Amino acid sequence: QVQLVESGGGLAQPGGSLRLSCAASGLPFSKYAMSWARQAPGKGLEWVSGIYNDDSDAFYADSVKGRFTISRDNAKNTVYLQMNRLKPEDTALYYCAKVKGGSLLWEYDVWGQGTQVTVSS
Repeated sequence: QVQLVESGGGLAQPGGSLRLSCAASGLPFSKYAMSWARQAPGKGLEWVSGIYNDDSDAFYADSVKGRFTISRDNAKNTVYLQMNRLKPEDTALYYCAKVKGGSLLWEYDVWGQGTQVTVSS
């Protein structure tokens, strides 16, 4: 059984920073690419970032490029999202997701429960 548990969300002021963590269990973590996505109330799910299984490259939505950084520690079965220069529009429930094995389109097959990020002053 595969489980993903996000943590690190909270309240930040505009221009501030937060670091999200996603702890994985029940899978060979280093074999899978991982992603972050977010959903604001009344909004659709937005893909935020992704990272290859071997940490060889990472990808970002235009809305967060230059401000967010994804990373992973395969020894700890954990993926991170460092969020800097936060904006109110970053307010959302952030999800960690496992990419389906063999997927060329980054399809997801396991999701965490989400962690809330609120940016306001």
